[in-house]
Amino acid sequence: MIYYLLLCKSITYAQHTARVLERVGISGIVTRLPKKIATEGCAYCVRVSGRYISDALVAVRNAGITDIRVFAQYADGNLSEVDA
Repeated sequence: MIYYLLLCKSITYAQHTARVLERVGISGIVTRLPKKIATEGCAYCVRVSGRYISDALVAVRNAGITDIRVFAQYADGNLSEVDA
């Protein structure tokens, strides 16, 4: 199964993003950014199931959250950045 990581600049932004998703019925888990893609100290992300990514991106944009990067996380652990 593919998961998507919505990268946020702080834990506060990640928590806000997760609450926005929760309001529209999408489960998002706040977690630390994998070391493979962490370029700075304390980066956090919200992990979303692949089946909900389209709705999740619409929800965060409608909430005014525009400064996030999105990575696909594959079953084998590989990550790749996707255009959001």
